[in-house]
Amino acid sequence: MHVTTPGLMMDGPLLVRGIAERAEQLFGHREIVSRTHDGVERSTYAEVVERARRVASSLQRLGVRPGDRVATFGWNSVRHLELYLAIPAMGAVLHTLNIRLFEEDLHYIVGHAEDRVIFLDASLAEAMPRFEGVEHEVLMPDGPGARDGALDYEQLVADGDAGFAFPDVDERQAAAMCYTSGTTGRPKGVVYSHRSTVLHTLIANQADSIGLREVDTVMPVVPMFHANAWGLPYAAAMAGSRQVLPGPRMAPADLAALIAAERVTFSGAVPTIWQGMLQLDPPPDLSSLDRVICGGSAVPEALIRAFDARFGVPLIQAWGMTETSPMASVSHLPADPPADEDARYRLRATQGRIVPLVDFRIDEESGGELQVRGPTIASTYYEDESAAEKFTDDGWLRTGDVAEVDEGGYIRLVDRTKDLVKSGGEWISSVELENAIMAHPDVLEAAVVAVPDERWSERPCACVVRSQGSELDGDALRAFLADRVAKWWLPERVEFIDEVPKTSVGKFDKKVLRRRFAGA
Repeated sequence: MHVTTPGLMMDGPLLVRGIAERAEQLFGHREIVSRTHDGVERSTYAEVVERARRVASSLQRLGVRPGDRVATFGWNSVRHLELYLAIPAMGAVLHTLNIRLFEEDLHYIVGHAEDRVIFLDASLAEAMPRFEGVEHEVLMPDGPGARDGALDYEQLVADGDAGFAFPDVDERQAAAMCYTSGTTGRPKGVVYSHRSTVLHTLIANQADSIGLREVDTVMPVVPMFHANAWGLPYAAAMAGSRQVLPGPRMAPADLAALIAAERVTFSGAVPTIWQGMLQLDPPPDLSSLDRVICGGSAVPEALIRAFDARFGVPLIQAWGMTETSPMASVSHLPADPPADEDARYRLRATQGRIVPLVDFRIDEESGGELQVRGPTIASTYYEDESAAEKFTDDGWLRTGDVAEVDEGGYIRLVDRTKDLVKSGGEWISSVELENAIMAHPDVLEAAVVAVPDERWSERPCACVVRSQGSELDGDALRAFLADRVAKWWLPERVEFIDEVPKTSVGKFDKKVLRRRFAGA
């Protein structure tokens, strides 16, 4: 009988508590900057973790137990960071609520998750509805605003125990949850474990991922109420990076001013934020930025080129979903990049290579859908009977993205399965057509949707936002596209609009455009 030889290494759980304790022990002096409505608050990791201990002990005194859901309704702030650490570290479940969702969805999510406590920013007190079943509301003083019956956050901190010891929990226990902002059906709950959160943090800090270091000053623009701000608060805390949290002032000019004032070296946001900075006149001072990560929707090659030309700042595309923790791929040039500049830009405009520990495959039977699995990928949705539709029988997540794999393992998303245009039996990629349109110097934004056609079944309709003062028309745009896309891809219909509608997390909301132009 063959006997296997056991490994002789220590075993210890991977816990969010470990991220907090590392930041406290090694990087206690590093600064946390948090902008409010009317000023800037400055703190340190040592103060943040001490206050997290106090909050955790006060929550325990209020009756919150391991496994209970504790929600947040707030901007990117130092208090939100304290809750990112306190709630999972005490064994409860951090549930970030998307402040931009419709009230009906918020009521469903809070009820479905059975949240016991909700922390909310004072500046959002009038925006947040009342929820049945929530035992306590806690008001965080980020600006003006009041909430009848709410507890005071700072009083919870003052009454808490600075020496509170975070308990031992199982690493597979729930640490946080976030509901998808899906465009069809009810939002679906994704539940992250301590183990998946720590692994995602380690993956994020790989050198060929986002690779945060202690010397970095990190500004997460992506909201902390969306997919854990792409994991940036945890990655920065593990690395000891200085953090700059922008609060409620999210206009490109306000963000650019904060980058310059605090000498931010790294930031992450959706493409619309960086498009907005390109439109600022005079151009903002982004000289402190070493690199920027961009995701949430496909990053146009034209945007990557423009950031290089105007600011000298590399814009790095990443891809992921709420279900993938969320970062699942990052696009860096390989060790032997193409000699041709255009080829290098095309490669940078892909979604990049899958991160370590995550497997991927292309399912040709479903039209080329990208499917993924791994220890940072959701295995199902929280108490959702329809979850099986999103997962294969052999355990892969159906991403809903149609993808191709370029040489070297670079993933190129062609489209969402629901956004492909099927014209005359052939597929047109809305993403590739959008990228070609946005390469025009007079185009700020473009979204392509399918519209019914008697002859071809469907044809692409280009919804275009022109730059200020531009007189670009459909004929001129088609002439520009003529040598960039196949002739049968050229959109007969071009609609010029003031703005592409966005979802609650900044993605193009094509269902609005379909209703408007396709009668869907």
